[in-house]
Amino acid sequence: MPWTAWREAPITAVAPVTPRVKSFRLAVDFADRFRAGQHVDLRLTAEDGYQAQRSYSIASAPEAGGTIELMIEALPDGEVSGFFAEVAAVGDAIELRGPIGGAFVWGPEDGGPLLLVGGGSGVVPLLAMLRLRALAAPEVPCRLIYSVRGRAEAIALAELETRARDERGFGLSLLTTREGAGRRIDAEAVAEALADLGNPAHVFVCGSNPFVAAAADLLLGAGIAPGRIRTERFGG
Repeated sequence: MPWTAWREAPITAVAPVTPRVKSFRLAVDFADRFRAGQHVDLRLTAEDGYQAQRSYSIASAPEAGGTIELMIEALPDGEVSGFFAEVAAVGDAIELRGPIGGAFVWGPEDGGPLLLVGGGSGVVPLLAMLRLRALAAPEVPCRLIYSVRGRAEAIALAELETRARDERGFGLSLLTTREGAGRRIDAEAVAEALADLGNPAHVFVCGSNPFVAAAADLLLGAGIAPGRIRTERFGG
């Protein structure tokens, strides 16, 4: 079935991730055939025919099992995110199309070193890349710079810290903007990551517009070639 076709995907599991983010498992026919970094479109239709549509990155790695994982953050007045925060339950069938995207993707064949830079929920597609790396290319050096307001809002933090402890070649830099010293991503954070990683072959940056703009400027300032940097922006 082409990615442009809408079809129903039943919810098979729901779990809390942070106070504002939930994990949803959806049964799909492409769970082992998408690329880490891609997203899907979800569509809700009201009884009067009104429709609302949003895009969400896939958090899971491509693998057998028949489901993908989405991590959806509840946003103020969010039409779609509000439904998933308050209403959606196991067994509900959700309209979906995808997988979508061909530029912001990584696979084992692309190699490394790999530098990932995420802000808030922008870590989700990067999480798919990390999970795929662990499954299929653990020899690829990788570093994640993750900026979030506080530890309680960091998505998959326990998993990330376990990977940083147990996986050779992977390092995590967690920056909390509203806890402790309140550190944001800066030239020093980028320099620390590069000193650990070396010269990255691929850099992926994902987050809000201001975060991505600031991070991209810092990466360019650190001497990383523009052609190696790929960005994806979420909302404002």
